[in-house]
Formats: sequence, C-alpha cells, structure tokens
Amino acid sequence: MDQEAAPTDEMLMHAFAAGDARAFETLYDRNLLAVWRYVHRSVQNAALADELVQDVWFTVVRQAPHYQPRARFRTWLFTLAHHRMVDHWRTHHPHTSLDTPDDDRASLADTLAADSGFGPVRQLQSREQARALLDALAALPAVQREAFLLQAEGGLSVADIALTTGVAPETAKSRLRYARAALRLTLEVSL
Repeated sequence: MDQEAAPTDEMLMHAFAAGDARAFETLYDRNLLAVWRYVHRSVQNAALADELVQDVWFTVVRQAPHYQPRARFRTWLFTLAHHRMVDHWRTHHPHTSLDTPDDDRASLADTLAADSGFGPVRQLQSREQARALLDALAALPAVQREAFLLQAEGGLSVADIALTTGVAPETAKSRLRYARAALRLTLEVSL
C-alpha cells in the first residue's frame, strides 16, 4: 500500500502562508512541546515559558508571508525562541531557583521526573535523578546549557545550534562537548 509521505514543516509553513490554517495547526502540534520544553528549562518558570512561546508563535504567524527556508523550519523556530528569550533577559533579569515551585506548585524536578508507576521508592529515585540533572544543568555556563538544551529539547544538529546562537559550528560543537562532559562528570559523582 502506497502511503503519502507526511509534508515537511517547510512545506506546511508555505501552505500556511498561502492561507491553509490546517497547515499551521499541524506545525503547531508537531513543534509546540519541544519549543516549550526548551524555553521552560531555560527560564525555569511555566507561566513565563507560556508567554514567551506564545510570542514565538505570533512571530511565526506574522512572518509566514515572508518565510524563506534558509534552514530547517525547526531551526528557524528555535532561533525565534532563542531571540525572544534574549530579549526577555535584556529587559528583565529575574533569578529563580530550580527549587522554586512554578505556578502549578510543582518544581521543575517534579515535572522532569517521570511517573514510573513503580511505587514511592522508585518515584523518589526518579525525582532525585531529575534533581541531579537539573542541578548539573544549572551549574553549566549559560552558553553550554543553551547548546545542550537546543540539542536535547529541539533535536537541533550542531550546525543548527551554531546558526541559532550565531556562532561558528566549531564553537557550537565545543560548547556541546563541554556541556556533555560536565554533565556526565557531575552525574557520575552525584548518583
């Protein structure tokens, strides 16, 4: 049976620019969670992440008529998210702790820890591992943390990370390598 291949994000963006609202819905559904997790883990506040991600999607809508696929759509989307966070940090300099519960009264470690279904001991271990990972992420220099999150949450390649952050590919590769090494070392020691 010959199945039609799913349209790419770039194809969907062009269809949306031509007036196809369903194409936007598909783009949104495909990419919302990944970009939200990237922003949320960067700003560490669910309400702020919601606001910033909403701004990113408004930008996607505004830019649709002018969209030119110079890179993958997802790279472009994460670049928009990156720039929106930079703009936010320039005007607001909040410092929140990973231990601070968000608006839903759950800390980021609680949201990262999976509901294992194995009972309280296993859930506690999962929460402790999540806390260790978040602490290790928080300890990374900002540029390394960002490179790691762009790859882990956005699925971006080294070249896409370089494009998104405006650095040379070798710089992006180094940041990612240092982030991984630091995380590995920290997590081996703490777990």
